[in-house]
Amino acid sequence: MLRARDFSGAVKDLGGYDSDFSDDEGDGEKPDHKKQRKKDDDVLLKKPFQKEKYGKVADKQTAAAEWDREEARNRRFHLIAMDAYARHKKFVNDYILYYGGKKEDFKRSVANDMTDLDVIRENHRFLWQEEDEADMTWEKKLAKKYYDKLFKEYCIADLSRFKKNQFGFRWRTEKEVISGKGQFFCGSKHCDEKEGLKSWEVNFGYTEHGEKRNALVKLRLCPECSYMLNFHHRKREVKPNKKRPKSKSDEEHEEPSHKKSRLSCSEHSKEKKDQGDMSSDVTEKMNEADNDAEDTKDAEGPSDADYWKGPLQQKDEKTREEEFDEYFQDMFL
Repeated sequence: MLRARDFSGAVKDLGGYDSDFSDDEGDGEKPDHKKQRKKDDDVLLKKPFQKEKYGKVADKQTAAAEWDREEARNRRFHLIAMDAYARHKKFVNDYILYYGGKKEDFKRSVANDMTDLDVIRENHRFLWQEEDEADMTWEKKLAKKYYDKLFKEYCIADLSRFKKNQFGFRWRTEKEVISGKGQFFCGSKHCDEKEGLKSWEVNFGYTEHGEKRNALVKLRLCPECSYMLNFHHRKREVKPNKKRPKSKSDEEHEEPSHKKSRLSCSEHSKEKKDQGDMSSDVTEKMNEADNDAEDTKDAEGPSDADYWKGPLQQKDEKTREEEFDEYFQDMFL
């Protein structure tokens, strides 16, 4: 029995059966060495995006900064979700809540607001000249663009102050040209008469942008409106010219006036020499006979001798443009 007990004690003393990877290796190390070894392991195993672990409760400054950061993140999310108008209302309400005041103080003043029509009225000109286009702002360009769209053949007149010799004129718009206002209907602002229209040419004197100017305008007015226009002094009436325009062939074959006068004088002198003592009755009879002979020649047509003089001269037919000009001659005065 004693031998067995001694053997077991000897085995315990040798210690050759322990593993190199056992957890009991550091049992004999000091606590300071264990803490240092643990820190080194944590540094090696720490990932770049891994946050630090707080071993204790954060102080008040750190907690406030973290809370502000989270609150700002939530506020930004809510503002992005709003539309522009809701965001504006929220800012205004917050301002009034913190600083005081009324919502009426935030209303924008509309006293200086101008529409496109107001800009055109301010910069409009009855007639644009080269000097007016020197310094062109966007307001003047807008007014000039509107002016280019107007039809400047006839004017529309405001005759409400005719007794004071004050008249207002403006150019026609596209709708008025299509409807015939000012040309086929009376050009007065408040009259639509279309019978007995007359054309008048008026020297319109006006003041524009502090500068006096004159313009020669044409009007088409009914008899009543014409009376109002000529209440103080009569204006110049434009009448249609019904003379047919001469064609090129007529101008080529027409002899100059001085040649005609010379020929007529020579013919008269020859007749006086030949007649001599013939009485006036005989000369009248001879003239009548000559006229009758010319009429018979015209009725019979050209003689054989006329065919040998050259080809017959054909009358030039009117072109389409000349026909249109003749048709619109009375319309556009």
